[in-house]
Amino acid sequence: MLWIPIVILAALAQTARNAAQRSLVAQAGTLGATLARFLYGIPFAAAWVALLHALPATASAVPPFHAAWFGWLVLGAVGQLAATAFMLAAMKQRNFVIGVAFSKTDALQVALFGTLFLAELPGWTTMLAIGIATAGVVLLSLPPKKAAWSGSAALWGVASGAGFAISAVGYRGAALQMPEVAPWMVSGWGVLIAQSLQTVLLGGWLALRSPQALRAIATAWRVSTIAGAMGALASIGWFTAFALTTAANVRTLGLVEVIFSLAVSHRFLRERLAPRELQGLALVVAGLLVLMA
Repeated sequence: MLWIPIVILAALAQTARNAAQRSLVAQAGTLGATLARFLYGIPFAAAWVALLHALPATASAVPPFHAAWFGWLVLGAVGQLAATAFMLAAMKQRNFVIGVAFSKTDALQVALFGTLFLAELPGWTTMLAIGIATAGVVLLSLPPKKAAWSGSAALWGVASGAGFAISAVGYRGAALQMPEVAPWMVSGWGVLIAQSLQTVLLGGWLALRSPQALRAIATAWRVSTIAGAMGALASIGWFTAFALTTAANVRTLGLVEVIFSLAVSHRFLRERLAPRELQGLALVVAGLLVLMA
């Protein structure tokens, strides 16, 4: 059950990362803020790997990486980038909130892709937890006024959820390729290599299409460093959890991030929850309790 506190800590770090990234969006745009998370996270991921190799309790040789491991890792890294792009497309639509709501189906899609590609069929209690928690998140994501559940925003939202689901399955598949390597070691190297690949791909795109975004994250290096540090910490936690349990378990419990985000919003922004949001929050909590039980 070690994966449970690891996922909770990863969700906390991701909440802090999101808060830092949010302040970068106005200066660097969404893609620029996303790049800051990967680029500035590389030194922290490298420091974590170096520490693991230096400590007597975890010291070991460099893992024997092979083509299958790299293949799954690339799938996870590219899936994560694609999910971000699809989310941006959803946000450009008039009813973008619907797109965001549909993107929250990633936990359900993880169960599907995990079954298809990894032969990890979730048990009925896990599926029940996924269904309850996903319903709660979607309820929280609904706009205050009635909106139609149709159109391109919904399609982009589902595509974004699929990207995040494929990313989770890719990282889980990579961890399964090297069962003889300690989870923290395979996760540390995985995050370091994945973030380096994502930096090259997204950084190259921005260098060609939006060089001002690169200048913006360089100027805002303090906030970018915080986003990178928290992003690296969160990614290490996610990847370690994927090495310990199924992707469906990790992504479902990861919905606890919604609770943390609401707590931050209520504490610092003094925002009050509407009755519908309280109902959604109750469903999320119920689903997570079912999963942990």
